[in-house]
Amino acid sequence: MDVHDVKLTISAVAAAQYPTDGRPEIAFLGRSNVGKSSLINRLIKRKAMARTSSVPGKTQTLNFYDLDSRLFFVDVPGYGYAKVSKAARAKFAAMIETYLTTRQPLHGAVLLVDSRHDPTADDISMYQYLKYYQIKTLVVATKIDKTPKSKRLHVVKQITKRMDLNQTDVVIPFSAVTGEGYDAIWSWLEQTAGVEGSLK
Repeated sequence: MDVHDVKLTISAVAAAQYPTDGRPEIAFLGRSNVGKSSLINRLIKRKAMARTSSVPGKTQTLNFYDLDSRLFFVDVPGYGYAKVSKAARAKFAAMIETYLTTRQPLHGAVLLVDSRHDPTADDISMYQYLKYYQIKTLVVATKIDKTPKSKRLHVVKQITKRMDLNQTDVVIPFSAVTGEGYDAIWSWLEQTAGVEGSLK
């Protein structure tokens, strides 16, 4: 089933602004320019609902996207961009930590890594952080169309090894260009959020 109605409910900077209706939420995390907006837009079949900032690291709000009044996608500010000031990084790092550790409707997290490179120290730290707080996590290897098909299994194995994924978490290769990984990601989202068969 297609997502028929999508709207940006709030760009929040504090917990007091978060939606209060208790619907399940899935957080999308990754370093700046890893392709979060492209993944979200592909999943909801919109060209520019989730917008890419023209300046990496500029987006510093939690963006809540309402899908058919059933589920929220939460676009979390990108991490790891050095030109953002330390004060700014500390400010939205605290906001992200508060959200991830206290938000009751949060059902899971999608952690994006760039398939063309080894996971960064920030990627690994974020995964360990999510595991410490027992948040269900899906790792998505973005831009997989840039890798020859013969090497994609190796890429997945390397990411799995480098990030030391536990036995319940998987890596799904994804391309915003070809749509590879779309069905597998939606399957995880529906199961994790408890909305099977109602949104894709």
